[in-house]
Order: sequence, then structure tokens, then C-alpha cells
Amino acid sequence: MQEPNTHEAHIWSINMDQVTIKTLQHFYNTLSLDEQQRVSKFKFVKDRTTFTIARASLRTLSGKYLNMEPKEIMFHYGKFGKPQFHHSTSLKFNVSHSGNNVIIGFVQDYDMGVDVEEIKDNPDLLDIAKQFFSKSEVAALEEIPTADRYNAFYRCWTRKEAFIKAKGNGLSYPLDSFSVSLDHNSEAKLESLDSDPKEKNTWNMFSFKPHENYIAAMAVQGNVNAFKVMEWS
Repeated sequence: MQEPNTHEAHIWSINMDQVTIKTLQHFYNTLSLDEQQRVSKFKFVKDRTTFTIARASLRTLSGKYLNMEPKEIMFHYGKFGKPQFHHSTSLKFNVSHSGNNVIIGFVQDYDMGVDVEEIKDNPDLLDIAKQFFSKSEVAALEEIPTADRYNAFYRCWTRKEAFIKAKGNGLSYPLDSFSVSLDHNSEAKLESLDSDPKEKNTWNMFSFKPHENYIAAMAVQGNVNAFKVMEWS
């Protein structure tokens, strides 16, 4: 499988409902020993299954890009826990999961992050937004008709999470210190950044719906202008 070129991002969507017990066992066998030990420490079956599918899918897809066996893939972790390949490669990745959906993004060279969220009814959306979003994002959300407010909230949330994951600073990065657009998927962008107003011009964002009732986003600090979404089964 050919790696993405320097101006392209590959985003893979995995529907966990389609994974059979036989496939799940195969996935488990592709994990490293320490990953298998992590699986055993999860209390709930759902968490064990999600970790197994997400990590095994990452290993399998990475192996196809890097021309390696999935079990041979090695990772190391940054200061705040962001994983990277422990191999000589310019390929970078990021993983997110919510509900029954896993998203894995790949790009060359650039810092990037992905996030996916299941859209859930929550009567306290505005209260949550006021707690975590920037003032401009809250104002924009309040102006959106109630019927589209859930989608707008999750568009904002996933874009912000993808940006923070791309930065690799974990929860230490204040959510209200930058603003993203809440517009429809084709209008995703970083609107402002308190720490460096000029830096916003170096970022590209992309939003999409991998499945019904899910919204996902990717943030890339680099000249990526093509986002290719693929479903892997």
C-alpha cells in the first residue's frame, strides 16, 4: 500500500460492529506482549475490545505502509504520551475512537491529530461549551439554530481535540486559548491562536462524518490540501 504523499492525508475509518470474534482473536495475536498485558488490565469487555481493534488496526495499516509485519511495528511515546513510530520513517499517525468507530490518520512529516465523537443528546451543551470553548466559539454556537446545535457543538469539539492532539501537549493546552470554526464540514479551519496569531496560517483542518451519528476531524500543521477518507474492514 502506497504511503500518502507530502500534500495528502489518509484517514481510515473502522466500524467495530463489523469485527467478528475470529477477527478479534487474530487482532489480539498481532499485539505486542505489553499491549496484550494492557488488554488484560481493562475491567470492561468493551474497553478490551476497543483497545484491541484500535491498536491492531494501527499495526496492520502501518505494516502495509511501511512494508513490515504488524507485530514488528514499534512505538515510542512523547512527554505527554503521544505515540510515534520507533522506526526510521517520516510517516506520522494518530488514533481516536468513540462508540463503535475508530479513526486512524496518516500523513508525511507534519504534526497531526484526529478525533471522532459519537453525537449524543445532551441538554447541557451550552453549559459545557461555556466551560471549555473560547468566547467566540460560544457566541457562534448560541447563534446557530437549535436543530443544528448538536452537530455544530461536535464539529467544534472534534476540531479542538484534533488540534490539541496534533500539538502533543496533552491536557496542559487550554481549550479556550484558541478558536476553530463551527461551520459545515467543508469550512473547517483554525480561526485564532492566542499564543501566536500567525501560527494559525500554518494549520489545515478537515471535518467529515465517518458514519451516521458520528463526527470526526483532522488537524495538520503543514501544507496538506487533500484528505482521503477510506473505510477499512
